[in-house]
Amino acid sequence: MPTSKRAHLTTPDLVLLSLLAERPMHGYQANLELERREIRDWAGISRPQVYYSLEKLARLGLIRAAEDQDPVTGPERSVFATTAKGRHALSTALDDCEWATQRERPPFLTWLALSWQASPDTFWRQLQRRRDFLESELVREQETLRSVLAEVGHRFHEAVWMISLIIDQFRTELRWIRKLEREAGRRAPAKHPSLTEN
Repeated sequence: MPTSKRAHLTTPDLVLLSLLAERPMHGYQANLELERREIRDWAGISRPQVYYSLEKLARLGLIRAAEDQDPVTGPERSVFATTAKGRHALSTALDDCEWATQRERPPFLTWLALSWQASPDTFWRQLQRRRDFLESELVREQETLRSVLAEVGHRFHEAVWMISLIIDQFRTELRWIRKLEREAGRRAPAKHPSLTEN
């Protein structure tokens, strides 16, 4: 989530605002929908975070409880919907330029930068683990794409675009892993290191 003047709305807050804009639901339903859509693959939002965000968003007036709500049911069973103020806050947050200008810091790249300190066995073992993980995730995302296409009925939907990008990224990294395996035996230190001298 970008850290601008709108930073008081976290990624979980925005995900819930969007979800409740589709249709009113209570926290339990929201959690089920997050799982069904596998939203946790692209947005860090835990079960407890859902209830925390619901309370926060209600306090800010960005969501409201349904009119026929029993006041003693609590946030687990209270049915919420996004308000006009909430839709405006979501729209404003989505206009933040930082959404499109951030770089990921994948842990595997950090590992690769440090891997010259690992034993050769560890290096090859981690490459194999990464390849196995990517192949498994690729299969899972392909199955998810088939399911999403069956649900939405066309290819011109944000869920289809997102999953297609993830699939392409996994395929690209798998090709890169194969290249790395071919070239790893030739790894050598830099010929012209430019270290800062004291």
